[in-house]
Amino acid sequence: MIRVETISGQALAGNPMRDPVERRVPVVIPPGYEDGGGKDAYPTVYFLAGFAGGGSFTLGRSIWSETIPQRVERLMRSGEIAPMIFVIPDCITRLGGSQYINSEATGRYEDHIVEDVVPFIDAHYRTLADRDHRAVMGKSSGGYGASVLAMRHADTFGLVADHSGDRYFEFCYRADIPHVVAALSQYHQSPKEFLREFPHPRAQRGRGWFTIVNMLAMASCYSPNPTAEIGFDLPFDLETGEIVDSVWQRWLQHDPVTLADRHADALRSLRTYYIDCGKWDEHHLQLGNRIYCRELDRLGVAHTYEEFEGGHSNTAHRYERSLRIFSDAWT
Repeated sequence: MIRVETISGQALAGNPMRDPVERRVPVVIPPGYEDGGGKDAYPTVYFLAGFAGGGSFTLGRSIWSETIPQRVERLMRSGEIAPMIFVIPDCITRLGGSQYINSEATGRYEDHIVEDVVPFIDAHYRTLADRDHRAVMGKSSGGYGASVLAMRHADTFGLVADHSGDRYFEFCYRADIPHVVAALSQYHQSPKEFLREFPHPRAQRGRGWFTIVNMLAMASCYSPNPTAEIGFDLPFDLETGEIVDSVWQRWLQHDPVTLADRHADALRSLRTYYIDCGKWDEHHLQLGNRIYCRELDRLGVAHTYEEFEGGHSNTAHRYERSLRIFSDAWT
């Protein structure tokens, strides 16, 4: 069964993008939960969607595939995974995503999850409210968020699954910079003009439109600047695409490859850390994950890393792998 809760995000009050403070959060509850035939309390999984997704947007039905809540329900009904409470926070911003971190340009989305969403779920549902029975997982930006939340809040989340998470920014973001410069030129717009009309540009959304949006969203997360014209700094020159090193270095401070050393003790404390990526990921994340896992090995962080046949899209079947790993840890 799926409930949709409305959670007031105290941490999101006064956010710079004026995005909603109240968020609709789907919660999948296990069979037998409501009729008393189940357990007294259940472990909890928090699922962080990829860029431009999350919350009630994951409920959209498709004639070709299951939604994420439908998949989780099926796995629990069939007994393939243990009963659990599955929560899908909404951390979408005006530009599409928050990376699940705090930023002066977007708002306090990291705090929103830890201080608003988790306490709400523990207060309103029969949860095993400790880090050994609380997992966080996600895909792409959500995978990034899952790993970073585990680093910074290992007292809250003891189990982690990171599917194709953003990392090694030199590969996954830097290659898009020339395309963003060219696309902005195509629209004959500056970032300020683009944002003024967003999401309804003067011209039809054409080639490069999404690449611009993604780059601006990432900049709003990684290089906020309240004094800048658009509220954040871009890590490149708008005319030449040349890297602005002072800004790029700020981005790299958010790269999990950089963060791992700083949070090694937290990562070593995790009960479960599962990571995977497609062998042909279009954003080169398979390479970033190999680099990251080599760093985890150096730091003595126990983890499981797998590469599967596929790219960055159509990978929801991989969630069954991580949910079974969580389930095994709890049974």
